[in-house]
Amino acid sequence: MPTFDTVLYDMPAQHVARITQNRPEQRNAQDIQLTYDLNAAFDHAAQDDDVKVIILAGSDPHFSAGHDLRGGSGKTHNDFPVVGTWGGFGLPGQEGMMANEEEVYLGMCRRWRNIPKPTIAQVQGKCIAGGLMLAWVCDLIVASEDAAFQDPVVGFGVCGVEYFAHPWELGARKAKEMLFTSDWISAQEAHRLGMVNHVVPRDQLGEFTLEVAKKIATKPSFALKLTKEAVNQSLEAQGQWTAMLSVFNLHQLCHSHNTQRFGMAIDPSGAPQFGSRARG
Repeated sequence: MPTFDTVLYDMPAQHVARITQNRPEQRNAQDIQLTYDLNAAFDHAAQDDDVKVIILAGSDPHFSAGHDLRGGSGKTHNDFPVVGTWGGFGLPGQEGMMANEEEVYLGMCRRWRNIPKPTIAQVQGKCIAGGLMLAWVCDLIVASEDAAFQDPVVGFGVCGVEYFAHPWELGARKAKEMLFTSDWISAQEAHRLGMVNHVVPRDQLGEFTLEVAKKIATKPSFALKLTKEAVNQSLEAQGQWTAMLSVFNLHQLCHSHNTQRFGMAIDPSGAPQFGSRARG
C-alpha cells in the first residue's frame, strides 16, 4: 500500500480503496500537504486496475474543517510541482493568487470530480467550506446523523468557495440561503434536498458506506466509468462547468477587492491571507 504524510490508504474490501484524511488534531483542515497527498492517493487508486470504487473519509472527529491557511505546517507550494497548466505561482498582484487557486482548489477538484471510477464521500461531524468541495466532487455522499455542512466565506468577503457547486447541489434558493446566512445545513436537510444519498447513525457510517461501495464494485469497471461520464456530461451540457468558471472569476474579484480594502499578507506556507482572517 502507498504511504502519505497526511493521508491513510487502505483496501477494506475487494476492489474498494479507502482514502482517509488524517490530520485529526487540525480537524482535517487542508493545508498544501494534505491537498497534494489527496491528489497522489486519488491518482494511485485511479491507476490501480484492481480498484473499482474509492471511498473518501476523514479521521474523527470531523470530516473536514476546510482550508487550513494558518501556515507553519507541512510543506509549501515550492515543494510540489505544478500539476495543472496555469503556472504563475509567486507572481505579484491578483495574477499569482489566481494561478494558485486555479491549481490547488479549482483544478484539483476538477480532476478529482472526473476520476474514471465511482467515488463516495463518507462524512461525519463538521464539513465546512473547503470540506464541501471534497464532498461535492464525489459521486455519492453518505453522512452520519450528526453531520453538518456550512460555507461561511461570504462573511469573509468572498462569494463562496472556489469549486462553486452550491446551486447544483442544493438548488438556487437554498444555495443563496446557505451563502447569505452562513447557517448550518443538517445531514437530514441535505438528504431532503438531494445533496446527500444516505444518512445513518454515526457508529454505522463506515460499515454502511463500505457496503454501498461493495455493491457498486460488483458492476463491470468500464460500465461504471461510462455511466459516471454519462451523468457528468449531462451536467456539463446544462452548463455546470461554464458556470463554475464564471463564478471562479467573481471569486477572484472578491479577493482583489479585499486586498484593496484590507491588504494582503502571505503566510509561511505561501497561502494568501486577508487581514487577520483565514478563509474557509
